[in-house]
Amino acid sequence: MSNGQYRKEIFRGQNVGIILKKDQRTGNITYGYVKDILTSATFHSRGIKVRLEDGQIGRVAEILED
Repeated sequence: MSNGQYRKEIFRGQNVGIILKKDQRTGNITYGYVKDILTSATFHSRGIKVRLEDGQIGRVAEILED
């Protein structure tokens, strides 16, 4: 399981766990499928920002294996 800091590891339709802005203090993870990759940089220390298919936006905390 990857931690989602590298953009090359993330693609549309992938099952991921993200941390929403409101959950940064608690670390609660929300699961879903990537609709859009919002971070243009190749690396981000807190995780690549994505939009899930349900519209929620957060930073990838984990990449799940299907």
